[in-house]
Amino acid sequence: MKGHSTMRFAGIALTILLTTMSGSAQTATTRPATAKSASASGQVAQPWKKIPIPPLHAFTPQKPKRIELANGLVIFLQEDHELPFINGTILIRGGSRDEPANKIGLVSLYGQSWRTSGSTTIDGDKLDDELENKAASIETGGGTATTSMNWSSLKGDFDSVFSATVDLLEHPNFKADKLLLAKRQIETGIARRNDDASGIAGREAVKLVYGATSPYARQTEYATVDAVTLADLKAWHDKTVVPNGMIVAVSGDFDSTAMEAKLRAAFGSLQRGTLIQTPHVQFTAPDHGIYFAEKNDVDQSNVLIVGLGTERSNPDYYALSVMNEVFSGGFGSRVVQNVRTKLGLAYDVGGAFQASYDHPGIFYVIAGTKSTTTVAATQALLAEINRLKTEPPTAAELSKAKDQVLNSFIFHYDSPEKTLNEQVVLAFYGYPSDFLDKYKSGIEKVTSADVARVANKYVDASKLAIVVVGNEAQITPKLDTLGKVTDLDIAIPPPPGAPAAKP
Repeated sequence: MKGHSTMRFAGIALTILLTTMSGSAQTATTRPATAKSASASGQVAQPWKKIPIPPLHAFTPQKPKRIELANGLVIFLQEDHELPFINGTILIRGGSRDEPANKIGLVSLYGQSWRTSGSTTIDGDKLDDELENKAASIETGGGTATTSMNWSSLKGDFDSVFSATVDLLEHPNFKADKLLLAKRQIETGIARRNDDASGIAGREAVKLVYGATSPYARQTEYATVDAVTLADLKAWHDKTVVPNGMIVAVSGDFDSTAMEAKLRAAFGSLQRGTLIQTPHVQFTAPDHGIYFAEKNDVDQSNVLIVGLGTERSNPDYYALSVMNEVFSGGFGSRVVQNVRTKLGLAYDVGGAFQASYDHPGIFYVIAGTKSTTTVAATQALLAEINRLKTEPPTAAELSKAKDQVLNSFIFHYDSPEKTLNEQVVLAFYGYPSDFLDKYKSGIEKVTSADVARVANKYVDASKLAIVVVGNEAQITPKLDTLGKVTDLDIAIPPPPGAPAAKP
């Protein structure tokens, strides 16, 4: 697939180049009569349109080898002998959505402090020096649903780097000074979170979609960060690092049989534990309305219209993916062509109907516009949302959208390591291993009627929230032209013991 695309684009470029060279080499008196005739009639030859475009090949991603140990640990191995490197990931169940509500930030602090502190065998700073000498790395981090360890090294250094990784996994040595450093870094982010208007809009939109107290929308505060202790980090580690809640994935220049033996020796003796339980969350559409956050040091507005998206397991996922491309997928999408290009109401516009793996994503459309065109831009975005329900995509829109979706999809998985990473994520969330294989045929089967059906089923303007961040004094006409406006409180609560900020 990749080779054919390269040849096709190279062919187009060569045709254009030869056509240009031919035209520039001829004088007006030596051009063929047919060229004169075409010029006189106002028609321009377009030979590139005659170049045949071959259909996409069948998508058959290289499957990694999957192994499950008796203790429940899952291993994926993907050989790739192109370069003498070996990369590994340990994905561990449990993330920020599972941390206590009074200690938001715990997982981020854990992910930072784990690596910088080092293990009981080697200090984190000394480990830095040893890895630097090998041009290797070991990193830890925390996410929404997982925490993780990642390592990378030259093939010849694998044994020593992997040994250090396992040591850090099994014998962490969380240190007070590293925790304090991590806290200061997060607190700096808290202090500056209102600096950027688009950041405010995105943060507040997520809170409106999921609810401010939802595990998917909660934000760190000085008090929740301050509440995290070394004992909390140790307790989190003991609770989550159990083999039946872990996936180990390795890709690179190795022999699978030999690598499997090394991983079995390293992890086979770990004892099963109790898996962390993610709380059940009820998702409902946001309250419809206009929500405004004042940012009086800007002369523009960020407009964000949001609602609930879907999950990838949804049978309508393919039709929604095509709908998303028609609506906001790129420069040729409806919102860009109409709101930005034709109406000139936004210098930046886009959107997506997001699909997460185990909870609804977010449907959003966003625009950056002048203060004086805030209302007009919002109305134009709403018009495009409603047009999704009344005007099915044309044959040209549908064909272009499906081509763009498939081309983008293929290049997301055009290497063994990319395919491995996706297989790990699919396994983590319980998706079938052939989920990727079915994607191409699922997109190809989508019709214009399918897009119209899902647009009417999943897109409802009365269940969308409109977030505007801007300079109220400069917004004309006023936002209440659109309806009732609710002011958002974006004030940052002060650190524990500090005096409250003056309004």
